[in-house]
Amino acid sequence: MIESKQEKYQLTITSDSIVSTDERFSVDDLALGDHYKPLDVYFSRANGEVVRRSYIKGERRNSNQTMPRIACQLFENRIAALSVEEKENFPVCQYTPNGEIIRGIFTSVDEFREHRNTIEYMTYSYDSGRQFVIYCWNIFSTLMFTQECLKRFGEAGDSFILIYREKEEKESVQSESEEAVAEELVQQFNGYINPYSAMLIESKNIIFRGAPGTGKSYLAKEIAADIISDGYYDDYTMLSEEQKKQVEFVQFHPSYDYSDFVEGLRPTINADGSMGFELQDGVFKKFAARAQSNYENSRKSREAVEKEVSVRETMSDFFSGIEFGVDEFETVNGNKFTITGVDDRHIFISIPANESIDKIALNAAEVSQMLASGNDFKRVKDVTEFFGKVFATQGYSYDFALYNAIKAKKINVSGANMKLEKLKKYIFIIDEINRGEISKIFGELFFAIDPGYRGRAGEVSTQYANLHDDPDEKFFIPENVYIIGTMNDIDRSVDSFDFAMRRRFRFIELRADERLEMLDALNDDELKAEAIRRMTALNTEIANVEDLNENYQIGASYFLKLKTLNFDQLWTDYLRPLLQDYIQGMYDYDGIMKRFAEAYGYLKPGEDSTDETAQN
Repeated sequence: MIESKQEKYQLTITSDSIVSTDERFSVDDLALGDHYKPLDVYFSRANGEVVRRSYIKGERRNSNQTMPRIACQLFENRIAALSVEEKENFPVCQYTPNGEIIRGIFTSVDEFREHRNTIEYMTYSYDSGRQFVIYCWNIFSTLMFTQECLKRFGEAGDSFILIYREKEEKESVQSESEEAVAEELVQQFNGYINPYSAMLIESKNIIFRGAPGTGKSYLAKEIAADIISDGYYDDYTMLSEEQKKQVEFVQFHPSYDYSDFVEGLRPTINADGSMGFELQDGVFKKFAARAQSNYENSRKSREAVEKEVSVRETMSDFFSGIEFGVDEFETVNGNKFTITGVDDRHIFISIPANESIDKIALNAAEVSQMLASGNDFKRVKDVTEFFGKVFATQGYSYDFALYNAIKAKKINVSGANMKLEKLKKYIFIIDEINRGEISKIFGELFFAIDPGYRGRAGEVSTQYANLHDDPDEKFFIPENVYIIGTMNDIDRSVDSFDFAMRRRFRFIELRADERLEMLDALNDDELKAEAIRRMTALNTEIANVEDLNENYQIGASYFLKLKTLNFDQLWTDYLRPLLQDYIQGMYDYDGIMKRFAEAYGYLKPGEDSTDETAQN
């Protein structure tokens, strides 16, 4: 018989006791919960009936938040009926007998963070968008909350049961944090205007497919606006410039490649006028970096943000107070250098006495991290150990010199620019996704793009990793990134769409007769009605052609051109050329085109019109 690698423990919570089969458990030290992982959670009534969590889509099973969510699920109406004062004073956690009692059931994350500015919280959604938000972190952090619910709302003999085990070494706080973020993002999708918005949040990656002219690209931007504005509006043009940074739009084509999308070498002009090549991030990698920055910043405490702002302002004041290329600095080895420029990522230095390499681009983040750490660096070896390296790089000597120079300035900063970031959603739209060579564009991102591998679980080394400042750096797609693709089913490149990518996207078909509401933009009810009548008649005739099908029908967006054209012009300049291409080479080509024209209502010049209003 094979012995189990780990023992499972059972913790039983009643209104007057909390008991575990693990002898090490103590209600006097609930911080021990950091070291355990839940396996099962349920509520047991006095009569033996078992109640489990009614999971919403996307909610992770058996997380640290499952037990308090079952409590909220069972006693939802009773909790909601509490007065504001009762909710604010509701006990949630007390790690030690002499420690602070953390209290409060709040109605939103913003309200919670006004009382306790931390990433350690749980959201429970109910009643079409309303929320309970309470403090929650490790597996034991809500034992007091759960027991209090039993005392106030339960019956004699009721209990909560928690089955758990010790964590493996690799089950880090980082992974727990990412899983919590994934659940938080899913629970925010109530109240959107567009029904497809919730589908995107649930699935992470979707592709709209169907007939041409169904407004797939426009719909993608509507969804982006809907999600970014938290259901306030679905018009992309209404987003602020800051909000638009949460959306990126690209269109694939046959020559689009990995260097455009992820990263690649690009030509650049060196300082001496010569031509060289520089590794540059592609559009998707830059976008993912913005999302990851928000993700990380939203997890930071007020204290951490204050320290970062202080360091940023200190460095900014330092660089604004020196003369580039003139003011000299010196390493511990006596190498003199000047700073020639700075940008968001680099500090450019010149070392005149170095004959082999007289110019270096230092990593600005390294100097920033040293200043923010609070460490007292005495030698270059301290810097090497701080960054977890065995051997010092050339740049560390200059990092150490700049660290000392900035510290010596003793710059006073106000911290006035300090503000906490909210967790945001980022929408990446790929128009005509099937027109690109998918395997060439995505490369190793085939793995990372999978909805099940968001975050560090899906990190990969990119093709140019050896050229990075840190060759061990890996790329991953953050939890708060969502991808929308669009494709026409009749496009000849559909057949070559990679099957590995197909299973990573949720495909949603848009029929030609869907989204007719877009014709409201014509601002003319009679014109709209006539457009729908003609479109319907033409599509019926298209479906009757033996070698065609619904994928060849005409979508409503074509008829938006009636803002500037009449029906005849729409036919001759747009619809007829498209239909001629569809049936090129078919038997009875002329007869089919004649039936299309008659169904649409087009009359050749000179023939009497039976619908003068429509023609005009």
